[in-house]
Amino acid sequence: MSFRQSFLFTLLVGFIITAAFLAGFWTRDRFDESNQFAVLKEAHSLLLEYGLSTPEAGRALEYGMVRGMLQAYGDPFTSFSEPAMAELQRDQLQGNYGGIGANLGRDAQGFHILYPFPDGPAFSAGIRDADRLLFVDETQVLPETAVETIQAAIRGAVGTEVILMLGRSPDYAPFQVEVIRAEYSIPSVFRYQEPRQPLLGVIKINMITATTPEEIQFAAEELLERGVTHLALDLRDNFGGFLLEGVEISRLFLKEGMIISEEHKNEPMINHEVEGPGPLSEIPMVVLINQNTASSAEIIAGALQANNRAPLIGVPSYGKDKLQVVFQLQDESRLVITSGRWWIPGKELPRDQLGLEPDYLVDPAVGDPDPSLQKAIEILFQTP
Repeated sequence: MSFRQSFLFTLLVGFIITAAFLAGFWTRDRFDESNQFAVLKEAHSLLLEYGLSTPEAGRALEYGMVRGMLQAYGDPFTSFSEPAMAELQRDQLQGNYGGIGANLGRDAQGFHILYPFPDGPAFSAGIRDADRLLFVDETQVLPETAVETIQAAIRGAVGTEVILMLGRSPDYAPFQVEVIRAEYSIPSVFRYQEPRQPLLGVIKINMITATTPEEIQFAAEELLERGVTHLALDLRDNFGGFLLEGVEISRLFLKEGMIISEEHKNEPMINHEVEGPGPLSEIPMVVLINQNTASSAEIIAGALQANNRAPLIGVPSYGKDKLQVVFQLQDESRLVITSGRWWIPGKELPRDQLGLEPDYLVDPAVGDPDPSLQKAIEILFQTP
């Protein structure tokens, strides 16, 4: 596998995403039984001989050594996962977990609402777009309830039941729905018409996978058929994914220009340019970002901003210009190593956790339930 097949892999504390996806693994013999670890071997031998406690059998000590090595290495994006955690991460990256198959959003009054995936458990149970979520089992859902709290209440073991109390327009009379959690793959994109301005279509990208460019085109075509005239590309809380797919998504919206350059250790620099007008290059649009917009999501946002295609709305992005490659080790544990970096020609940011600067800085905690989307409406439709 070449570095060109590697991808942007975002590792942020406490979050494994959506984030981020394997183009493949490199495999090779990784432990050299030479004398280059003589001090480590000597210390291990002395520990066994003189230590009052006997080191735990198995690989626990070996894993601790690997972690110590990476701590000394000092790169925050280079990491090690034991087999059980590596398997969980792979499942999460593939979107496989017990859930109801729906995305969360907010309506004009700030209530949490559901957008079920077609043919998912929620849709099959009768849930429809923009149904208000009032209760999840015994957990009451209020406008101020954190999204993370709602997600934790909804998710659970495959085959178990979750009881939802919902309200539906126009009277929002409460009704109950029982949903059986199922394992399914999460679409990387979902779309909707903004309730406050139906001419605005919102395309929310959760993660950047091999199918995301195609999903975006399908979502845009569907929105345009509904009469949408403007787009908001929502990259908030998108921690990245494949590099080349991030480039391809940028090409969808651009007529010409440079997207990014990338460089890897012992590899020549690669430039990615627009190859011709993209199918969505004429539609007026904005891009929404926040502090969790990272990695290949920043490629898209930065390329559209640098080529004067769309303004950025929100707060500065995360700032991750590093590229990682993932190795599956012999016991199914996993090692992620930073192997290179990317940049937007002519732009200083993002780099070293200094993110892209939005054209319109919007405090997400002030005013409207979604002030960034409200700002998008004002900009695109010239409303006060």
